[in-house]
Amino acid sequence: MINSLFTILNWFAGWPRGRKQIVVILGDMVLCFLAILIAWTLRMEYLTYWNDGIGQLLAIALPVSVTVFWVTGVYRAVFRFAGMGMMATLARSFGFYALVIAGIFSAIGIAGVPRSLGIMQPTIFFGLVVLSRIAARYLFLDLLGRGKFRGEVRRVLIYGAGTAGQQLAASIAAEPSMRLVGYIDDDTRLDGQKLDGIRVYSASKLAQITKSRDATDLFLAIPRLSRAERRAIVDRLEDYPLHVQTLPQMTDLVEGKITINEIRELDIQDLLGREPVAPNELLLGRTVVGKTVLVTGAGGSIGSELCRRIATMQAGRLILYERSEFALYSIESELRRLLKESGATTEITPILGSVTDAPRLDYVFSTYRPDTVYHAAAYKHVPLVEANPIEGIRNNVFGTLETVRAAEKFEVADFILISTDKAVRPTNVMGTTKRCAELILQSHAERGGATKYSMVRFGNVLGSSGSVVPLFRQQIAAGGPITLTHKDVTRYFMTIPEAADLVIQAAGLAKGGEVFVLDMGEPVRIGDLAETMIRLSGLTVRNDASPSGDVAITEVGLRPGEKLYEELLIGNDPIETQHERIFMAREEFLPKQELELILDELVQCRERDEAIALLERLVPEFALEKVAANECA
Repeated sequence: MINSLFTILNWFAGWPRGRKQIVVILGDMVLCFLAILIAWTLRMEYLTYWNDGIGQLLAIALPVSVTVFWVTGVYRAVFRFAGMGMMATLARSFGFYALVIAGIFSAIGIAGVPRSLGIMQPTIFFGLVVLSRIAARYLFLDLLGRGKFRGEVRRVLIYGAGTAGQQLAASIAAEPSMRLVGYIDDDTRLDGQKLDGIRVYSASKLAQITKSRDATDLFLAIPRLSRAERRAIVDRLEDYPLHVQTLPQMTDLVEGKITINEIRELDIQDLLGREPVAPNELLLGRTVVGKTVLVTGAGGSIGSELCRRIATMQAGRLILYERSEFALYSIESELRRLLKESGATTEITPILGSVTDAPRLDYVFSTYRPDTVYHAAAYKHVPLVEANPIEGIRNNVFGTLETVRAAEKFEVADFILISTDKAVRPTNVMGTTKRCAELILQSHAERGGATKYSMVRFGNVLGSSGSVVPLFRQQIAAGGPITLTHKDVTRYFMTIPEAADLVIQAAGLAKGGEVFVLDMGEPVRIGDLAETMIRLSGLTVRNDASPSGDVAITEVGLRPGEKLYEELLIGNDPIETQHERIFMAREEFLPKQELELILDELVQCRERDEAIALLERLVPEFALEKVAANECA
């Protein structure tokens, strides 16, 4: 019997939508006639299937119901996703329908039809239609949908019994692979209450409920949480064998409708617990608003985010300077969509070119006369630059030098170098080349002139190329192991939008020659991060103490030139600025003549060892470990 029902439902589900609508309309017409018979029987207290009164009522009710339901969108709804939205549509439609029927049969009156039927029939009809939709939803979703699903059903708890949690619950109801087993909420007054038949439990009972309800997943559905509050909850959840996922923050939920599609894995920003500081609009606008701005490396992680911010800040023109054709195409297309959506009028100019190409730079600077340059172009992958030091030097050192010369020649007002914490006491070629780039800017700033040179130094940005978080997530999904270079490696982290905002604001503070350092908060131990991500995936760490755990963590050794700890300052006592997250470093640099002599030798160098020796003269604190290029990982 059940198999036959599945066959019929599958057969019907495969019909074209138009044919299904016809069947639904015919079904509603039958329900309309049935509502008339029920109403007549209740009113007249005898059963009959036809008479003149029933005929008159049917002749008017049928065309009115079909017309009203069609116009109000009843027949555009999908039964298997019937919920509060469909109920609201039905209530609105029946409101119109009842007004017409009651007006004709109760207010005006038709001979042979009792006036009370103008009220009774719409009421009974509404009840029958609602029951038909609920039954259809059960057949197509609960019976057919779950009957088709042959995988493991995830038993879900929702943390947060507010509006977002309830909208998410409605979406889960349409997922045959999931079953909602309860809400968790910090409000103890809700403990024991029910929402649409699903019980709410106090957060203090989480351990008990996780076990008694066999929960496998927990969705954090409180999008208005601050980062600190989210971190506090996540810290508590780490102790339970649940796969924890979360909704984005409310600022990202622009549609106002929350579905299972918005659920995402926890990211490191959910674990940082540090709130972003509201930007200073005056600092943001000083180097951007109404100006021609050039961004080198416009398609990179930081370069592209700078472009997004600048494009919507009413820059006069934004020049995208990028050597990768695909990266340039991608960021240009994205920015044009962004401008169309935001209504901003910034003119976008995409230019293919390398920062090492002096004639190309001269052409661009002479043609467009940029007021501000954000120099983000660089090779930044430590092992790759370690394996290719000559090319790393050419791009990071001499690319910066050529861009600075063009800025000086064409009197750019502001030049901002995007630097890195790896430039501080570097142990790798990449960090050393970035410190050389800083030295070039400091040297030019010392000379004076029309251009204000400044540098902004910060650590890892979340979501940049090479970020550990997506790598760890992939390794966890594959069953492990998670590979660490060293369990004690610590890194600073910041979100890309936060870093871009602070870079632009630091540029607004520049007087010339400053090395700005961004407050990155507390460093994160990568080994702790890996363990946390495993546990929040509902899994356990496999180690000597727990040999039956799910995911192992293995150390593969530090990569060539990699440090355990990154620093942001060479000297001590950073200087505070008017922005609480931006500081200035007190740092020495080479005199102009000595710097230029070594750079003249370096530009001719084609041998690795000779190049490394020259880098050590430029940056005395450079303590590179001698490793073969092919050892990079």
